[in-house]
Amino acid sequence: MKSMTGYGRAEYKDNFIEILVEVRSVNNRNLDINAKMPRVLVAFEDAVRKCIQAKLLRGRVDVFVSFKDNREKAAELSVDYALAESYLTAAKQLSERFSLENDYTVSTLMKLPEIVKDTGAFEDYSEFEAPLVQAANAALDALNVMRAAEGEKLVRDIESRMETIRATVDEIALRAPAVKEDYARKLKERISEAMQGVGYDEARLLNEVAFFADKSNIDEEITRLYSHISQFYRLTKKDGAGKQLAFLIQEFNREANTICSKANDIEVTNCGLKLKGEIEKIREQVQNIE
Repeated sequence: MKSMTGYGRAEYKDNFIEILVEVRSVNNRNLDINAKMPRVLVAFEDAVRKCIQAKLLRGRVDVFVSFKDNREKAAELSVDYALAESYLTAAKQLSERFSLENDYTVSTLMKLPEIVKDTGAFEDYSEFEAPLVQAANAALDALNVMRAAEGEKLVRDIESRMETIRATVDEIALRAPAVKEDYARKLKERISEAMQGVGYDEARLLNEVAFFADKSNIDEEITRLYSHISQFYRLTKKDGAGKQLAFLIQEFNREANTICSKANDIEVTNCGLKLKGEIEKIREQVQNIE
């Protein structure tokens, strides 16, 4: 099981080129990829995305690629004569209209945008795709090593909290049967005190106790919590179970809320509130699990 937070980098170097790939990821509901690449490598962005999709399931992933071409290559300059002619014509018209000196020179023309271009000898960059993919995969492997290490820490933390939840459920399960007896005893005491020795209908008392017992019964909630705990441990052994864990924690919270609303007993209510506190801590941690 992996965290969605991590960082990885890798370089590819030979005698001619240098490619550096850095990958950073944080938690996100789905896989969201943001790539920043030099213009000469933009054509291979889809290949990099496929590498990421093959190795990551979820998270916001930022990819930064830098590129350096160390090859010796002769500059091949081309001149856009039509554009140069347009600049000269415009300069002549401005000079005549405003009676200004036309000081255009060859140096001035060469500095203007798009007049002189370096067509270069190397325009086919397809040979760089394989090194880029190699560096990207290496960076992603480094990222996953960090994500796995962070994931182990997260799992240890949430499992320790789940043990607290199990112990709390045990407390609730132990206390729950006594709630009915305590209610019956206290109700009988209050009636006896109010009636002051006058007889009362025992059958109605038993009916009232039975109604309370049915209303406050939390056996189903306890059973489901134990089932959720077992399922939780099964999921923590699986990769890519973050979404399932997040859903399961919602079910934990639902059972805890029901227990607090039905129990009508201070001890059970306190345990239910303790449950909710631990569940919330786990929920926050689970948000970062892939």
